[in-house]
Amino acid sequence: MNYARLMVVMTPRETWTDLRLDDLNKKVDKGFADVDARFGRLETRVDKGFADVDARLVRLENRLDAKFDGLNRTLIASAAVVVAALLGIIATLIGVAVF
Repeated sequence: MNYARLMVVMTPRETWTDLRLDDLNKKVDKGFADVDARFGRLETRVDKGFADVDARLVRLENRLDAKFDGLNRTLIASAAVVVAALLGIIATLIGVAVF
């Protein structure tokens, strides 16, 4: 069987009417407005995310500052104990040498 094949070919328009150009202009403007709205929502979400990260970093910085302050106090107290022990040893050696 040999069937005839029909093919529909659409020829492009050769001219654009003012009405079609106005319609295209409206579609393009609407597309940009949609993109602007989506970008605005995305920008809001990103700003909120950065604000959350900033808050977390501030809390982490405060915790680290507290830890380092505690470590600093411990090191100063340890140094004071070592100095007191050395002074005690020196006083003991002087006392033994005198008598």
